[in-house]
Amino acid sequence: MSTLNEISKIVASGQITAIKAKVQQALDEGVSAQSILDDGLLPGINEIGEKFARNEVFVPNVLLAAKVMNMGVEVIQPLLAAGENTKVGTAVVGTVKGDLHDIGKNLVALMMRSANLEVIDLGSNVDGAKFIEAINKYNPDVVGLSALLTTTMNEQGHIIRQLIDAGVRDKVKVMVGGAPVTQMWADKIGADAFTADAAEAAQWAKTYAASKGA
Repeated sequence: MSTLNEISKIVASGQITAIKAKVQQALDEGVSAQSILDDGLLPGINEIGEKFARNEVFVPNVLLAAKVMNMGVEVIQPLLAAGENTKVGTAVVGTVKGDLHDIGKNLVALMMRSANLEVIDLGSNVDGAKFIEAINKYNPDVVGLSALLTTTMNEQGHIIRQLIDAGVRDKVKVMVGGAPVTQMWADKIGADAFTADAAEAAQWAKTYAASKGA
């Protein structure tokens, strides 16, 4: 098994004590920091995310894997920051008003930061006014609206309407996500993108921000 595959397995299995040494081993072997992120850490967190979606693992497993990935990222962060693409863009993320779930949103924020996006995390139970305030303050490329309940999905559409009324809708791309959210729902409420998992969300945001800055 290659060192990168070992890193993926360490993340997916939540081995906190092993990750830093294994990431350092990969660096010592000449593997680039970007490759460690793209081909080691991210596949590991993706694996646990997919298992979570299939109800094969539970919230504590996801949180542990995210913590392990964070520790791995800490080792390579100085090298990533020294690269040419230190920051490709800015994203504002939050779980919508009435919804206190933040695991999915936290994973998205983690993935976005790993993809060299600056992330302003507004937390959970966030109303439209706070999103509007953040857009005006940070001038982000992307706004991510998370909803983990069928009862709070409607708030995503409500916030998009508030962005329109406030005259800031055209300034950003709006992404929506969460367990009950679908592409059909995203289309219905006028969102720009729907992503099924955190890695896809980060990649979409990075690609858009990079194209905007090109």
